[in-house]
Amino acid sequence: MKKLMLPFASFSPDVDEQALEGESAQQLVGRLSESKAKAAIAKYQQGVVIGSDQVALFNGEILGKPHNKENAIKQLSLFSNNRVTFLTGLTVFDIESGKTVTEVVPFHVYFRQLTQTQISNYCDAETPYDCAGSFKSEGLGICLFDKLEGEDPNTLIGLPLIQLTKALLTFGIDVLAEQSGQQ
Repeated sequence: MKKLMLPFASFSPDVDEQALEGESAQQLVGRLSESKAKAAIAKYQQGVVIGSDQVALFNGEILGKPHNKENAIKQLSLFSNNRVTFLTGLTVFDIESGKTVTEVVPFHVYFRQLTQTQISNYCDAETPYDCAGSFKSEGLGICLFDKLEGEDPNTLIGLPLIQLTKALLTFGIDVLAEQSGQQ
């Protein structure tokens, strides 16, 4: 959000992130991003709220955050020399009007062939245990990849800014006009 140079406040919504029975990965991240955005109703009476959620998909299976080094090593070992798809749910919600826009944005990561030593060294250096996919692409995680494929590299970090700026326009918020104080 700092990249967009807009004033904002943030909070951590208390949302159960478990998938519902029969829920697809696309449905899951869309539902969670919307739930997180709408959790603002308990804290604020007005404003436009942004909610986001992300999952990693490998061989059709949803992979959660690793939470510890052992699980991160398992995930990164699976990903070695393979493609992983990240789905990011993005919701923009206006508290007063109830207007809601939700999108699911895909991004593909192609991993290098990685050794166990490289994986362990990476985990020790960056401790990516609260990140879907067990890496931080904005940091040393970039060393794990052969290539990245998607419309917006910010998607991989968890907030697709290109889609966000388009969605904000539907709420009357022009990010560039905001820079000059004109709306």
